[in-house]
Amino acid sequence: MHTLSTKDITINSEEIGDFHFMTSVETPMRPDAFARTEEEKISRIAALFQGIMEELGLDLKDDSLSGTPHRVAKMYIKELFYGLNPVNKPNLSTFDNRYGYNKLLVEKNIRVDSACEHHFLPIVGKAHIGYLAKNKVIGLSKINRIVDYYAHRPQVQERLTLQIYTELKATLKTDDIIVVIDADHLCVSARGVKDTGSSTITIEYGGIFESEIQRNEFFKLL
Repeated sequence: MHTLSTKDITINSEEIGDFHFMTSVETPMRPDAFARTEEEKISRIAALFQGIMEELGLDLKDDSLSGTPHRVAKMYIKELFYGLNPVNKPNLSTFDNRYGYNKLLVEKNIRVDSACEHHFLPIVGKAHIGYLAKNKVIGLSKINRIVDYYAHRPQVQERLTLQIYTELKATLKTDDIIVVIDADHLCVSARGVKDTGSSTITIEYGGIFESEIQRNEFFKLL
């Protein structure tokens, strides 16, 4: 049996490093992802991040650095990636459309704060969402909360767009939904090609938005 050496692992990592495949609309998660409590995870991540800092040559006895491992670990679990835990999913109650509004509803410029799953660097931008009101409507703040929840996990923008669309489709019981995200990726602007002028736009839609006329109406409202 051949045992992989550190050199083998390094070569394999370099070979696959630029292959950014999205394998599923669902965020890839292990079955035991929540076997440990949040406090246990924070403790373990702090220890691991301390090792990273030490490998970088930083002196953790310095007052400015001594608390960094715990701060980073807490930030990962409680703030940046809390969207991984389904217990944090917002309550997406809907209401009967008793006032009979049957035209397009658009919520634009919803803040997107996420992190690229390839480099764990920030993805920052705006989401624009529209749907045709039918039997059910959803509170406006709930749309923001859906975006916020799915953004707060390691992501690729294509998956984030699809997850938001799929959640709204299931909640509103309609295909008449359009989701657009326009975002800057620090893995593009701060490393690699270091292109600070580009942004990435993704879109998903269904139902009436299969019509170019309806899509254009949405875009005009933006």
